[in-house]
Formats: sequence, C-alpha cells, structure tokens
Amino acid sequence: MAENDFSLKETCPKIGGGRSTPGGEMQTSSFDLVERMTFLYIRVVKARALPSNDSFIEVTIGSYKGRTKNNTNPNPEFHEVFAFNKDRLQGNVLDVAVKANQEVIIGKCKFEVAEIPTRVPPDSPLAPQWYRLEDINGNRFGGEVMLSVWMGTQADEVFPEAWHSDCVTVNGDNAVIARSKVYLSPRLWYLRVNIIEAQDLVPLQGNRTNPEILVKGFLGNIVVRSRVSQTRTMSPVWNEDMMFVAVEPFEDSLILSLECKLGQNEECLGKCEVKLSQVERRVMPDPVPAMWYNLERVVDSVVQGFAGRIHLRVSLDGGYHVLDESIQYSSDYRASAKILWTPAIGVLELGVISASGLMPMKSRDGRGTTDAYCVAKYGQKWVRTRTIVDTFSPKWNEQYTWEVYDPYTVITIGVFDNMHLLVPGNTNGPRDSRIGKIRIRLSTLETERIYTHSYPLIVLKPDGVKKMGEIQLAVRFSCTSTIDMLQKYSEPLLPMMHYLTPLSIYQLDSLRHQATHILCMNLGRTEPPLGRDVVEYMLDFGSNIWSIRRGRANFERLVTFFTAFLDAWVWFDSVCKWKSPVTTILAHFIFLFIVFLPKYCVTSLLLYCFVIGFYRYRLRPRHPPHMDIKLSKADSALPDELDEEFDGFPSGKSADLVKKRYDRLRGIAGRMMMVLGDLATQGERVKNLLSWRDPRATFLFSMFCLVACGVIFLISMKLLMTLVAFYVMRHPRLRVFDIPSVPQNFFRRLPSRADSML
Repeated sequence: MAENDFSLKETCPKIGGGRSTPGGEMQTSSFDLVERMTFLYIRVVKARALPSNDSFIEVTIGSYKGRTKNNTNPNPEFHEVFAFNKDRLQGNVLDVAVKANQEVIIGKCKFEVAEIPTRVPPDSPLAPQWYRLEDINGNRFGGEVMLSVWMGTQADEVFPEAWHSDCVTVNGDNAVIARSKVYLSPRLWYLRVNIIEAQDLVPLQGNRTNPEILVKGFLGNIVVRSRVSQTRTMSPVWNEDMMFVAVEPFEDSLILSLECKLGQNEECLGKCEVKLSQVERRVMPDPVPAMWYNLERVVDSVVQGFAGRIHLRVSLDGGYHVLDESIQYSSDYRASAKILWTPAIGVLELGVISASGLMPMKSRDGRGTTDAYCVAKYGQKWVRTRTIVDTFSPKWNEQYTWEVYDPYTVITIGVFDNMHLLVPGNTNGPRDSRIGKIRIRLSTLETERIYTHSYPLIVLKPDGVKKMGEIQLAVRFSCTSTIDMLQKYSEPLLPMMHYLTPLSIYQLDSLRHQATHILCMNLGRTEPPLGRDVVEYMLDFGSNIWSIRRGRANFERLVTFFTAFLDAWVWFDSVCKWKSPVTTILAHFIFLFIVFLPKYCVTSLLLYCFVIGFYRYRLRPRHPPHMDIKLSKADSALPDELDEEFDGFPSGKSADLVKKRYDRLRGIAGRMMMVLGDLATQGERVKNLLSWRDPRATFLFSMFCLVACGVIFLISMKLLMTLVAFYVMRHPRLRVFDIPSVPQNFFRRLPSRADSML
C-alpha cells in the first residue's frame, strides 16, 4: 500500500450480500455485509463439588488461553463465554481445566475440535451440560463443570459479550474495555427560561444606589449568565431568554441566583429552584404561563428566609432539534419531542470488515503496536467494535443497522487506538489515539446497492497530513417507501420551531457546547465507556476555531463556484470580439430566437436541462465521496499554519508568536475589509442614482430614463433588444477602441459614502 495514496478503492470482499441462488433469488441474512467468520465458543456456566474454595477455569487450545475470574465458592458460578477464531486454531483438542492456588490443576476435561457441533442462528442456543472432571492422573473425583461448546459465527448472540482470542493479552476486569457495544445517547431538549422581572429584593447593603443586578442559571455543570438589568433599581427588569440543554428523564433542577455586582465581585441576593420534572413541555411556539417564584437567601448552604421573588416563563421546547453535530454533516434532524417524529423511510446497514496498513500508535515491549477499534455514529445510536489487539491489519467483520428518517444525513465512522489497555482497570487514563475518520452522506448512495470500498484513514497533525492506513467498509441504504423519501426533499430540513422562533448563531454555538458536554458525560458512564476524546472527535467538536487552511479551502470552493459565471462571461466576450465567427453568428441566431419566440425559451431551457441530466446519468459517480486532502488544502498547509490550527483556545504560545500570527491575521482581515468596502461602494452607487448626491449625475440619469421611456414607447421592444444585442456583439472592425463603455464610465463616477469614512 502506497503511503501517499489517498484515493478511494473499490474492493470485492467475500460477503453474503448480493449472492444469488440458482433460482435467481437473492440470499440475505442479518450479517450479509461482512465476511463470514467461524468461532469456537465455550460458555462456562458453573461448577460444583470442587475441593477448593478459591478456583477459576482456564480454557486452552494450542497456544491460546482464556481464564475466568476467581471465585471463592466451592460451587462457583462464572457465566462467561470464550470465542476462539477458527482460522487461528493451533490445536485439535480443547482443554477445560479448573485451577486453584495459583495454577494448581484441580480437574479438567477435553473436547475434540472435530466433534464439536455447529450452530447458526436463528437456531436456539445450545443447552449447557454437566461434564465430570478428571484429576491429573485421569481419575474422576466427583467434581463437575457445566458448559456448552459449539462452532458459530459473529451472528451469534453471545458474540459481543465473549472474550475473544484476538484479545489474548486482555484478561480479567479489563476485558470489558475490548468488547463491542451499542450505545444510545439520551434525548436532549432545549430548556428556555424567560426572565421577566424581579421584585421585593432586599439589598445586603442598605445604602446601595444604582445596583447592577444579573441572573446566573445553574443546570448541572452548566452556568449561563444574563445581562445586567438596565433599570438599576431593586425591582430589575430583563425580559431576556436563557437557554440550556436538558437531558431526559429530567431528574435535575434548575438553580437561579440573583447576583449584585460589587466591583470585581458578586454577592448573592437570593436563589430559587425549578424542578425540570414539573416544567411544562411544548412543541409549538405558543407561550407558556408566566409564574412567580420565591427567592431564598442562602448563606453557607443555610436558608435564612425570604429574599424576594422573580417572574419567570420556563418551558422545555421539544419542537427543536438539539444540534450536537455540525449542521453540515448532521446524522439526525428530528425534533426532541417524539410526537413530532415521522415514520422511518429506510434502513442503513454498515459492515465494518477490516483495516490494513495501520501505523504503530504506541510502544509495547520495545516494539510498535496498535490495538484498533472502530466507532460509528448515526442519529442517537453509537456502535463500537471489539478491540483487535496487537495487529496492523485487524479484521472485525461486524455489522450494524440504523433506521433512516432523512436521506440528507451523514454517518460518521472513526478508528481509534485503545490506549486504556496499557493501564489495566483505569478507564480515566490516557486518551485514545485517533487513527482516522470518514463520513458518508446517505443522499449520495443509490438505494439497495452494496458499496464495498477501502477508505483512506487520514489525520491532520501539526507536522502535516498523514495516511494512517485504510478501512474496508460495506454500506447499503435500503428504502422502505420511495414516495416518502422523495417527499423529504420538499420538507424543511429542521423542525418548524427553528423557523417560527429561530435561535441566534451565538445561542446555537453555546447550546452545541452544552450538548457535547452532556453526551461526553453520559457516554463516559457506560461500560465500556466512550471517552471524551472519542465523542468530541466524532462530533467534530471545535471545528469552528479559526484556521487559515480551512479558510483558504472555503475561499477556493467559492471561487470554483463563481468560475462557471466567469467562464460564461469570457465566452460571451469572445463572441463579441468575433474570435470564432461561426460561434458569433450562431449566437446571433439564438438571440433572435429568444426575442421573437419568447414563449419557447423557457420550455427549451427546461428540455435542455432534462436531456443533459439524463445524458449525465451514465457518468454519475460510482462511489461515495471521501476525505479530499487537496480540497481541504491539507497537502499545501505550511507548518506554522498547522501549528496555529492545533493551538488551544485561548492560545498557549509565546507572546511573540501570538503577535506574529495576529499581524498575519490583520493582513488577511485587511484584504477582506477592502473587498467588503468595494462591494458596499457599488451598492451605494446604485442607491445614489436618484439621491441627488451628485446633482449632475442624477440629472443625466433622470433625463436618460425619460428619453428611454419615449423610445421604448415608440419602438417595438423586440426591435430595440435586437439592436442593442447586435450593437454589443458588433464586429471588431466597427469598434473604435477596446475601452470601458459609457454606462461603465458613468457608474464609476457616481458618489458613495466611502468619502465619509475615517
């Protein structure tokens, strides 16, 4: 694999989807997007009549060993499952040994691999049986172990909870960190607190005049401040909205504290508590009733009595969609209130097959290694594959499904290195390293088609862009109702509340930070936990931080869009200059057709678009879009630009370096300021055509309008337009000089307000 090959490659894995039977019917199963993997499963349930009170069970086949947790009961219960990859089995005999007192064998039993039965879902689980144990001399002593042994696939229901031979170095309590898991993020709501006024406040200092009073809201770890009341009395008025993100089942309480500013400090005038479980929920912008809440003075966590009252209008707004991702590549646009959800229009299936060529992410025993796992996020459902230990070419072959409610959504897949395996039992240890991330927009996929591609895993680091490997995926988007899916293209992207009562860009930015913080807290309390670094990377947290590279890339995208208009103008200029006489004469005929047969113009244009659209169908893209380093300007970014992009906020660099970057930013902003000034000047010139700011220019334009009105009244519009067009496209021999036209000269002499700028 070429290290600098950032292209997308189509692959042909041996998956079940798309295989046809001799009768022509398609074979499908719950795991038809991944390669079939066969595992030897051993379910250890319990044991009885053991001579030791401290025992565990060790399962061995070849050089692979797995062991249960220690149990101090003579009749211990384990309920653990072991899975050995059949392709890597190094023996023909499976040994199950009961050990105690540090590797002393109490008893064991054996199974021939060739005699183990095969079980494939939807077959019922294999019933465990009691097996008698033999000591090291082959004598039975009365001890028994209950277990079941079978050959199965990754479709088996015990697959996610099993200990895998791919994680042979992971045992005990730390094994849970390497397991695959499905997470459901909690439903989030916007909490709107409309602060109207406060009355009967009692100042802590009786002689205070012109008090500066504000409100601080506390919801969990989130703190939001209002502006200072402009009334400057002890009956302040705000009429201001404070927005929070609340999480179901609304067990928290909102704490509002009235603060009076004393120089650099603030003193608390009173507090009130609002239980979220008692707050009214709404799905439309109808106002909720306003209520008075009593304030209590609290000193050192001790309530000291009545301190006034505050007038509030509090509501949980379920008509919004809580934006936890960037709106450009969000995976869900549904409202918080489930009553507003529409039926699903399809199913998204993702097969995480394998990765190849991964870079070493850490050192273990003096050599580079990688313990890779994959995370996928779509809507409220997060999935995490099992961790494959100590390999640069892991094979997961795990498949997941999601319900789809809107085709204009994006699924995000990220690959990480599990750093917690270095510190057993410590889930708050080092951050998992990022190996790469890809996004796939569902609207770019054809329905019912299986896309199998190898995506490059690209990471941008302070020393430049790097390819960390490739990941092989299989994706299929199935549509349950074509009519419902096509109807989605005519519906608003966001719920109605976003348009009826829109939130400001500053509120959305603050609320997105709150939503990300809540998701990090909730997913970090799961087992195995998803770390904050993983969640923030998947949600693209911090993407709005200033970056010269990203700014230059967006500017290039804008220039590319306007290039089509520029090319059209250049083509028309070449027509006017008769660089190709045939093209110019043809343009004359086209213009005559437009002028004298106008009713056919629109129909001709629409028919042209229809023909071009169907002509380009055979040229349509055959693969999903992927990360483009050239479009992102990642391959041409300078080291100092990347160092600035990865700098924290606020900056942690030296004062001289910050000054240098600030001066560079001032230069860029200066050029942007000049462009904005030129645009403003052109607009003001249009406005000043009839403002008499320049009396002579306004007089000339007014007289031109009068004369043009008479000419248009006396002469046919078709003839007038023909004369104007033929004059513009006249032959170069009829041109005196290639100088600006009279209208251009007149427009450039119009005044603007730039003269009044300091």
